[in-house]
Amino acid sequence: MGNRLRFSSDFSAAEARIWGLVEQYTGRVGYHRGTKAAGLDASPPLIDCSGWVGLLLASAMNAQNADAGEDIFDTADIAACIAWSDRIILEIEARTSTVLVGSEITAATLPRNATIGLNIGDFGWETNFPRTRGINHIVQVVHRPADQMSFVSESIGPDDKGGVRLTPLAAWLRDCDRFIAVGKAWAVDPFAMANRHAR
Repeated sequence: MGNRLRFSSDFSAAEARIWGLVEQYTGRVGYHRGTKAAGLDASPPLIDCSGWVGLLLASAMNAQNADAGEDIFDTADIAACIAWSDRIILEIEARTSTVLVGSEITAATLPRNATIGLNIGDFGWETNFPRTRGINHIVQVVHRPADQMSFVSESIGPDDKGGVRLTPLAAWLRDCDRFIAVGKAWAVDPFAMANRHAR
């Protein structure tokens, strides 16, 4: 991204791990705010948006490291992906100096494996847990290996009928244009943290 040197651009192991999780859990896991990856072991399984994205990213980065036999992704950078939605976006942005805001976010401009944070409204719980930029939802762009079609994977409420779902990227961008068009969306490139310390 930008002028930064990229030592690794092949994230096939990371992408394969993400898609494996998407296939395993889409439509089979409910939503519950504040529930992270441990909620997948509950009955019924539950997870919130940042728990889901954090699981996808950490699992992907660890898979890429294992495949390479070295730390393509630093352990501290992986750990930074396990956080609340606004913090994940801020941590990746700080480490990569790259962010797309609002109408800059399009299918053509998004990084291949973008993580997108959104402010999707005002909620009572935010009174006690204020979020930077009002970011209160987060999603992950993923790719189907068979044809490389792009999707958005997310866990979204309400608690009683939400959960982990998969939407074609183009449809998701249309659905979320009401947030994107008014500058209430931020996209970062988590895989741009690859080899960040190998300078």
